Amino acid sequence: MRERVEKIFAETVGQDGAAVCVTVDGETVVDRWQGNCDAAGARPWERDTILNVYSTTKTMAALTALLVADRGELDFAAPVARYWPAFAAAGKQDVTVAQVMSHSSGLSGWREPLATADLYDWEKATALLAAQEPWWKPGTASGYHAVTHGYLIGEIVRRITGRTLGTVFREEIAGPLGADFHIGLPASEDHRVAELVAPPTPIAGFDGSEIQVNAAGNPPIDVPTVQTREWRGAEIPAGNGHGNARSVAVAHTVLATGGAGIMSEAGCRRALDVQIEGTDLVLGFPIRWGLGFAVGGGFAPHQDLLSWGGNGGSFALIDMRARSTFAFVTNRMAATTVDLRGISIAMTMWE
Repeated sequence: MRERVEKIFAETVGQDGAAVCVTVDGETVVDRWQGNCDAAGARPWERDTILNVYSTTKTMAALTALLVADRGELDFAAPVARYWPAFAAAGKQDVTVAQVMSHSSGLSGWREPLATADLYDWEKATALLAAQEPWWKPGTASGYHAVTHGYLIGEIVRRITGRTLGTVFREEIAGPLGADFHIGLPASEDHRVAELVAPPTPIAGFDGSEIQVNAAGNPPIDVPTVQTREWRGAEIPAGNGHGNARSVAVAHTVLATGGAGIMSEAGCRRALDVQIEGTDLVLGFPIRWGLGFAVGGGFAPHQDLLSWGGNGGSFALIDMRARSTFAFVTNRMAATTVDLRGISIAMTMWE
């Protein structure tokens, strides 16, 4: 398998900066990187190169919530207001944690116009979400919570544990596993961050309904923004995680191996519980949402599979039947909502 995956990886990414990692039963069987980590081609991609993986960060936020729930501190069926009383405002008293996890809470974006700098103000971002009414009736449909997802999960975790989501993730998942993934990157690590290369044309999609436009553009987030110290240092658990393919794959061995000594197997398998399915109001295509992950999918050989990816091409999956994880990252961003580069390499792994 190693040779086939490495071959298709090299053919797929060409000279672009990228990395791929595969684990089976908690052991790393593929760990490959190549290309450059800047547009000028002056910095070769190295073993410890990391980059902003955008929404692949959501898988780490979900993993953190699953851990807190596995310890009996969080009930996914409970109203969010049990942990965050102010959230009950504007008719949200019955919105459940599971609806937040599955992008069906109706809070796909902020109603009040925000500046990008507002994302660095945790109290403001979360207080606005607690006060506003949903965009649609919660639980009736999913609508991808592109940026709000991490604030919602993160505030629930913070109120239960007394720590930020990034701190819980670092201390209880990334640290014990040795996963080089950060939600809130220290300035000391900036020298390792790959430069993202924006696509030549804007990313397609998210330009139809008011809900879509709001979720994608309030506030506007461009490539220069995510390469600032302010962005890197903040905790934006839906989109500013920094890591590489190895760290993403290793973190998810928790779910693939039935706990890795960190969680129970039953707690891991809860991620597969489908909460809602149908055409997503923001993404515009059919999806089955479990607790924080997409479940199964047309590209998968079976349904015991969790996955999600990020803007520009990063992609993560957990095959719970094969006890394996897969991760792909690249700094050469694609101009499509769904990037097939990572998926095509993953299909080679299955074959």
